[in-house]
Amino acid sequence: MDLQLAQQHILITGGSKGIGLACAEAFLQEGARVTLVSRDPANLSQGAA
Repeated sequence: MDLQLAQQHILITGGSKGIGLACAEAFLQEGARVTLVSRDPANLSQGAA
């Protein structure tokens, strides 16, 4: 599916796991630049890997 998100910047809060992480992965597949925000730096590091 082409959501026309190439080169768009997406900010996702709660992006270290669950729905937020799944959304981040989907946006990356569409070519968007993604910034993740989380309260837990350890989980955020795992999600970004």
